[in-house]
Amino acid sequence: MSAPSGIDPTVPPSGPGCVECEASGSWWFHLRRCAQCGHVGCCDSSLGKHTTAHAEETGHPVMQSYEPGEDWFFDYRTQDSVAGPELAAPTSHPADQPTPGPAGRVPADWVQQLGG
Repeated sequence: MSAPSGIDPTVPPSGPGCVECEASGSWWFHLRRCAQCGHVGCCDSSLGKHTTAHAEETGHPVMQSYEPGEDWFFDYRTQDSVAGPELAAPTSHPADQPTPGPAGRVPADWVQQLGG
């Protein structure tokens, strides 16, 4: 059985954290993974919203949570949850990586920065 459109289960994730936040020295709240190319970005509750930006820039329509213990998918085309296959390992950031993360870069006032 083939994977739904916009999902390639053979592609590994780009790394343990948000590509753009890592490059800029920033931090994230939660992580998401592009189900088509493996790009790891931060969620829409994060300052950068890099997963949504990646989907808009590339047209890659489906992402999956990259949090330990979560395996849900979201399709930007329908703005709804969708089913998907198990993606190539690893399926989450390292369990010892804090949320928010990464360790050492999360400001003390992170809740206020996220509007909480």
